[in-house]
Amino acid sequence: MVSQTVHDALAAFVAERDWAQFHTPENLAKSISIEAGELLECFQWSAGAEPQRVREELADVLTYCLLLADRIGADPEQIVLEKLEATRKKYPVDKARGNSRKYDELWKLHDEKHGNWPVVYVLDDGHATTARGNPNGLRDIYVGESLNAAGRMRQHLETPAKQHLKNVRVLIDERFNKSVCLDLESYLIKMLAGEGANRVLNRNNGITEAKYYQRELYRETFRNIFQQLKRDGVFTRSIPEIENSDLFKLSPFKALTEDQAASVDEIVKGLFIDLERGANSMAVIQGDPGTGKTVVAIYMIKLLVDIQTFTSLEDLDSDSRFSEFFTETNQRLLQNLRIGLVVPQQSLRESIKKVFRKTPGLKPSMVMTPFDVGEADQVFDLLLVDETHRLNQRANQSSARLNTKFATITRELFGSNDTSKTQLDWMRTKSRHQIFFLDAAQSVRPADLPSELLSELIADTRASGRYFQLRTQMRVQAGSDFISYVRWILDPRPSSLPAAKQDFPRARHDFGEYDFRLFDSVAQMQGQIFRREAEVGLSRMVAGYAWEWKSKRDRSAFDIEIGQTRLRWNSTPTDWIASSNALEEVGSIHTVQGYDLNYVGVIIGPDLRFDPERRRFSIDRNSYFDKKGKENNPALGKSYTDDDLLQYITQIYAVLMTRGIRGTYVYACDPGLRGYLEGLIPSSS
Repeated sequence: MVSQTVHDALAAFVAERDWAQFHTPENLAKSISIEAGELLECFQWSAGAEPQRVREELADVLTYCLLLADRIGADPEQIVLEKLEATRKKYPVDKARGNSRKYDELWKLHDEKHGNWPVVYVLDDGHATTARGNPNGLRDIYVGESLNAAGRMRQHLETPAKQHLKNVRVLIDERFNKSVCLDLESYLIKMLAGEGANRVLNRNNGITEAKYYQRELYRETFRNIFQQLKRDGVFTRSIPEIENSDLFKLSPFKALTEDQAASVDEIVKGLFIDLERGANSMAVIQGDPGTGKTVVAIYMIKLLVDIQTFTSLEDLDSDSRFSEFFTETNQRLLQNLRIGLVVPQQSLRESIKKVFRKTPGLKPSMVMTPFDVGEADQVFDLLLVDETHRLNQRANQSSARLNTKFATITRELFGSNDTSKTQLDWMRTKSRHQIFFLDAAQSVRPADLPSELLSELIADTRASGRYFQLRTQMRVQAGSDFISYVRWILDPRPSSLPAAKQDFPRARHDFGEYDFRLFDSVAQMQGQIFRREAEVGLSRMVAGYAWEWKSKRDRSAFDIEIGQTRLRWNSTPTDWIASSNALEEVGSIHTVQGYDLNYVGVIIGPDLRFDPERRRFSIDRNSYFDKKGKENNPALGKSYTDDDLLQYITQIYAVLMTRGIRGTYVYACDPGLRGYLEGLIPSSS
């Protein structure tokens, strides 16, 4: 396009006069605009301009264009051809031939629904899901809904953050109203984020679990739309594969229940007020297993990061739940805000890091251990602490290195090695604002925060109006009554029963279609778990820590032997549920707490027993192999009785028995306990 002769002549001309020092990209761009104005001036009063002057002004425009291209390292021929290719897609010959309309107007002419109909659309950058051309290995994708898809496409193409999105797919159904489209938009965002091959560019400004007329009927059609998009290459995995993945279950794009959304709304409002006033704050979100505490924590961080980084409101739906937070004032309040998510459990922490790695604005380094926070150089502006009940008080840690760290951090933060200080104290000292997510009934070790500290935390936040409770059950299809029932039948306190029923048996509760069964053979239960895995996936066996972990040292050894059945503990401490050997292995409390399963088979080991004569639970210390779960605490002068240990062990089994979305199977090693449970759990036979 431009000969070497012209290029060399221009370079020599500039060098002879030492003008390159003035040729910044900004100055050259200004010069192009000025010279273009002079070219336009040739035609100011007449369409018939003087040809020689037009040539001269055009030469000036071209000269500055070539100089700018050279300065920024662009090949004029290449960039023109690339732009021409992009323009071809905007203006197909069959629609644009002989027509001067803008591309979005041409699109409307092709189908009037593109300009005045509720639709959902999907934009992507054109990379295959293997994303060989994408340095981060992911495909950039965006999902939106609009009544004017043509106008919205034009907005997107004029937005720098979305100009690289090349492919457009518009989903139109004459039966879909705006409510349906919003629901479909939410569904596709969740599925695309959960597939693992995409970097979803959507903001998190208020995806909530909305109800509307004939919702379930419409949602049946969503699966057909998914299959069509899968045939078109948008999805590569099946619906069950996606829905069973950690990326889906821990996605920041999950739709919130009403009580979750209300908690987020109030907490974020309060946070902005406190930031403006320069006041510190503390909030608590409490909820039973399956109420989505972790989901809320991840959602809230994504929401705050989106407010912190938004550059345009062109795709913000004013009807969305949290749209009012997207203001320049709030953005200024969040600038340079240091946010962290504290997750005490190793396995859950690593799973969340994977989600953050694939979510724009979120970074794996934001997900931390309590020790990471204690050792951090700076004070955090906001800490969200998941599973707060699993923070530690001063106790013997899993290694000498961590014991040293505990003492060092405490000394640096409080001036002395004060053994009364806990990791909760670290969180409050190392941050200006804290949001604690907790359920005291899920404490499973003596080293966990004592219940009295958690009670004080709840009382303080109640008094300040910053206490929130999640009640909607998102995991177990049998509902919140099932959680209460499991805790009730495992409650070791005789006083937990009404006076008239303290002689047992406790009354059995019917949970309808929820598959809740007691097995008299662990082999039969394992067989049923295998069948459920083949049907719906994500079905696993778990157990209390009632067998020594021999296979940790000897991979050929079996850990759990019950009759003729021999099993091994989980072979990996992180992401065990999704590991290749998980179906043949048995998980523990430390690999499944915080996770969902479709079906769970729970082995209650010989560590928990029931005396039918005395009608009492008891424990067998020699059958409980979690050393950290039963050792005394010399640092605090605490010794743990059998009754103390009984409380932790029954809470462990309550956590294990509340993992199943569709069903929970139980086998008890102790005959007395099995007999007790027969009156409370339907038999498999």
